[in-house]
Amino acid sequence: MSTQVNFKSINKLAIPATISGIAEPILSITDTAIVGNIPVDGLESLAAAGIVGSFLSMLIWVLGQTRSSISAIISQYLGAGRLNEVKNLPAQAIFLNILLSIVVLLTTIFVIEEIFELFNASGKILEYCVSYYSIRVWGFPLTLFTFAVFGIFRGLQNTFYPMVIAMLGAGLNILLDFVLVYGIDGFIPALYLEGAAWASLISQAIMAILSLILLVKKTDISMKLTLPLNKEIKRLIFMSLNLFVRTLALNAALMLAVREATTLGDRFIGAHTIAVNLWLFAAFFIDGYAAAGNSMGGKLLGASDYDGLWKLAKTIFKYGMIVSLALMCLGFVFYRPIGHLFSNEEIVLNTFYSIFYIVILGLPMNTLAFIFDGIFKGMGEMKYLRNVLLAATFLGFIPCLYLGMYLGLGFYSIWIAFVVWMMIRGFSLVWKFRRKFRPLVQNP
Repeated sequence: MSTQVNFKSINKLAIPATISGIAEPILSITDTAIVGNIPVDGLESLAAAGIVGSFLSMLIWVLGQTRSSISAIISQYLGAGRLNEVKNLPAQAIFLNILLSIVVLLTTIFVIEEIFELFNASGKILEYCVSYYSIRVWGFPLTLFTFAVFGIFRGLQNTFYPMVIAMLGAGLNILLDFVLVYGIDGFIPALYLEGAAWASLISQAIMAILSLILLVKKTDISMKLTLPLNKEIKRLIFMSLNLFVRTLALNAALMLAVREATTLGDRFIGAHTIAVNLWLFAAFFIDGYAAAGNSMGGKLLGASDYDGLWKLAKTIFKYGMIVSLALMCLGFVFYRPIGHLFSNEEIVLNTFYSIFYIVILGLPMNTLAFIFDGIFKGMGEMKYLRNVLLAATFLGFIPCLYLGMYLGLGFYSIWIAFVVWMMIRGFSLVWKFRRKFRPLVQNP
């Protein structure tokens, strides 16, 4: 079995997953770059897009964890040769997920202004946050549906179809951004920030439709909701709940970072928006190999192939680190041109450049955390992932952030806290993996 762990098999999953994974940050980066160059109120629009984008990412990450749970269960049953036993599970999981997303949507839509006041948004920035979110939020259930379908494909060891869907969605979003934000003389008026919101919503709808079509046409997985509930629905719910709590802790860190950057001033939240989008872009780029670890790790565990699982972890980490080092080189070579893609405001750019090197130097630690995070999700180790994130956030990130603020480090303290956060996550996962699987491996 372990012979399947090789360069070809890993990259067959990792390369499409990388392309698929970077589609989401590309959407955010496109919005950020185009919105940041709006001729009217560009700085305020950039700040609003950053605040709303961070909040929506939190909602998606918190409620989109069914994707990882579905992927883990399907891949384990695939490895054990018992896939027929869980064929009705995806439809049940997706139904529950979308129902929950609609509840959240209807809950937040009536208190938009109060939500963004918690991020210290005020004045014109708050006004833009409300108008931008009022459109973007309707794409929330669509994105969760697409994520869940991606999880099904990943469990089936197929990352090609998610790549196709993500590429088409990203390409459409970029095209619509230019058309709707800036307009076309004599045909389409410039909608500015609201145009970026409509571009995202339309793209999300197209991606959801394509996901449904490919799932129905290209797999044996049925989207027909049937009863009784699958025997694995309870495990899926508990796995998802553990990831739910984990993601709340993860987003507590991200939201606190946004809040503190907003408190520091407009130029800081503008710079932070650029930096966090690049950080997420690199994260999803590296996450392609984590996705391969997720898919293959669950399958190998289902087949009780511990030698293959050990080899998988070592090999994927090596490939992920190569990608990470390449990204670091690109970051330093294009240090200043990268900033100009997002804003023409010198005060924002200078603030961004002051911390960009921290973002770049933290990439290898991000790789360690993301690779093993993917493997642990594939193995269904959601409880441990939850505990690690809680510890990293409340014993690492938050104390480091506010200690830095107390010491007068200001904006630097946010990104130093991110590095500490990722260190705790990465080393904790490596320690657990070695402790659990090294005794089971014949030739470690």
